[in-house]
Amino acid sequence: MTLSLDDRSKHYFAGMSITPAFFSPPIEIIAKMATEPKPPDVLTLTGQMARGDEAAFHEFHALYFPRLLRYLLVVSRGQEDLAREALQLTFVRVARRVRKFESETAFWNWLAVLARNCAVDELRKRTRQQNLLARFFQQRPADAANEDLEFQNLVEQEIARLPDDERLLLERKYFAEETARSLAEELQITEKAMESRLLRIRSKLKTLVLNRLKNETPE
Repeated sequence: MTLSLDDRSKHYFAGMSITPAFFSPPIEIIAKMATEPKPPDVLTLTGQMARGDEAAFHEFHALYFPRLLRYLLVVSRGQEDLAREALQLTFVRVARRVRKFESETAFWNWLAVLARNCAVDELRKRTRQQNLLARFFQQRPADAANEDLEFQNLVEQEIARLPDDERLLLERKYFAEETARSLAEELQITEKAMESRLLRIRSKLKTLVLNRLKNETPE
């Protein structure tokens, strides 16, 4: 099957059985892999991938998943959740950007740079999320002081439950780092009105998060 560039990445993932286990083989199994697989015929493999051959992407995944994950675990200094998120993004970008490579060394160097950039992007996204939390909470709630990851997940859940217009404004302002002025111009309101709207949404989200913490804290 040959796919167009626009459909390649979507079809690749849509055509496979994507479950949490797809991107998450047991870490202890990967750690036991002492040797790399036999180098593939990279010229043929990457040529087929560049043409959108689905079987080639399956072969690529089987050959390079363990090696890329090990590399990303080093890059992320052992943060497995960060490494796996970056790995997922890496496969998406490979599907979109792959081209023909003459040698395995050149292909691996390209993959390593791509994977490292994905790790940096994922870390930046998390930093933006943490900055957003800092805007909401000048002091971390005592209930969540020692549960940073759980607290962040809770906030993300409450953001997802906001009405679409409020959620999108938060994401564009604090995650995509768009300015209040640009958002105001798009909605044809004043910048001051946009800042007031964002303040109301932040206050609403803060109340929702604090209520969740209160309700989930054992008495």
